[in-house]
Amino acid sequence: MSSSQESVFSEYETDTSQTSKLLRKFKETPFVPIGMAGFAMVVGYGLYRLKHRGEMKMSLHLIHMRVAAQGFVVGAITCGVLYSMFREHVFKPKE
Repeated sequence: MSSSQESVFSEYETDTSQTSKLLRKFKETPFVPIGMAGFAMVVGYGLYRLKHRGEMKMSLHLIHMRVAAQGFVVGAITCGVLYSMFREHVFKPKE
């Protein structure tokens, strides 16, 4: 049992760089970082627009910003699921 644990840990220790982990995850599921970046952009734009909202109430502006950010994340997740389904079913790996 210890030999199998050693092989798992040695494999984990060879790939401990944060950059290599991030690149590997981005290649496996590219829409997760895209969704996170889109969420950050929507929130940043909403905070920028907060200053120039005019007569709009603060609560209404925050609701619009939340809906836009959630919509972007849900859209990115949906695209990621469709991409993975397409990759698994259309481009079936050779077994």
